[in-house]
Amino acid sequence: MTIGAPPSPAHSGADGVNEMRPGLSGLAPERLSAWLAERGWPAYRARQVADALWDGHARDARDVRTLPAGLREELAGAFRADTLEDTQIRAADGGLTEKALHRLGDGRVVESVLMHYPARPGRRERHTVCISSQVGCAVGCPFCATGELGFGRDLETAEIVDQVRWAARHLATDGRRLTNVVFMGEGEPLLNLDRVLEAVAALSDPRRFGLGARHITVSTSGVVPGIRRLTALGPQFTLAVSLHAARDALRDVLVPLNRSWPVAEVVEAARDHARATGRRISYEVTLIGGVNDTDADAAALATLLAGDLAHVNLIPMNPVAHTPWVASPMPAIERFAARLRAERIPVTIRRNRGQEIGAACGQLAAEHEGEPPPAVVARRRERLIAESAAALRGERQPVPPAGA
Repeated sequence: MTIGAPPSPAHSGADGVNEMRPGLSGLAPERLSAWLAERGWPAYRARQVADALWDGHARDARDVRTLPAGLREELAGAFRADTLEDTQIRAADGGLTEKALHRLGDGRVVESVLMHYPARPGRRERHTVCISSQVGCAVGCPFCATGELGFGRDLETAEIVDQVRWAARHLATDGRRLTNVVFMGEGEPLLNLDRVLEAVAALSDPRRFGLGARHITVSTSGVVPGIRRLTALGPQFTLAVSLHAARDALRDVLVPLNRSWPVAEVVEAARDHARATGRRISYEVTLIGGVNDTDADAAALATLLAGDLAHVNLIPMNPVAHTPWVASPMPAIERFAARLRAERIPVTIRRNRGQEIGAACGQLAAEHEGEPPPAVVARRRERLIAESAAALRGERQPVPPAGA
């Protein structure tokens, strides 16, 4: 296959027609240059294409008037300048939070969230987009609506990057610029690591999107082999770990991946990453009332992270219909934070954003898929109550057989 030739069809579009064309934003500059050279176009055309894609926010190659008509048609026939077929936007928090529902070429949908932080004394204005790396999620954390959907498929590189291009294009309409990207939307980024790394390369490349690597955060629920691979590569972006509990019995329930990679193993891998990169690890802890917000949980977390280059974000659990749980009350969160700070562990209590439009942490991609049947919800709640009660007694549940 020649460089840049369309791959075999991977997905079927909503109209039943296979989408053959790859996304142009997922193509590395050297591959684009080679594709153009094979067709006899001069080398400078690669820069013009890149300018139109990354600075001009092009959505269709046929509209790039800096290119000759023949090249526009060739590009449009071989690539999609935008892999997001359609985007619907809902706003909350007085316009400070915007949830985007993106329809992909095969009819699947993913969500991203654009968050605006006005300037204040000592801090510049920021605009952060939280993007997805998969359709749905295979991890199945029970306090997360995305996990209820199950796993759909991995996103292609361009489908990841085009969420960022959408945010940048949206902001540019009134002269604002995107400042930060976080991989904390749908999916487990380290289970789609190759495509995520290609997306990070595109976003941080000065020839393409040009966002500094230190303004990019990649999150994981604790895929240790993926963390180790990131450490070997030595990237300078921020690693965030969705920890949620420091005791294995409880984390088994809250983060099912813990059965494969226990919490101490996850933190050790993250610790090595911090040593190698000099970048502190961001640990996310969603606090659930009466489940993981106790003094014992705070003490276990303080012991686990003692002396590490780390920062803890405490997040009140956002409403999710299929769970029996509610957010920890603020006094319990503040007490938890005080215990960590007493051990010199930096802590931030995260303010919830976008709850009313399902854009907050753990709420993505539920509304448009519909709620599960009431009987399914009831059985799930009963199981979670029993499992969390056993976990609070320190009992670890047996690993279910394959296919169960």
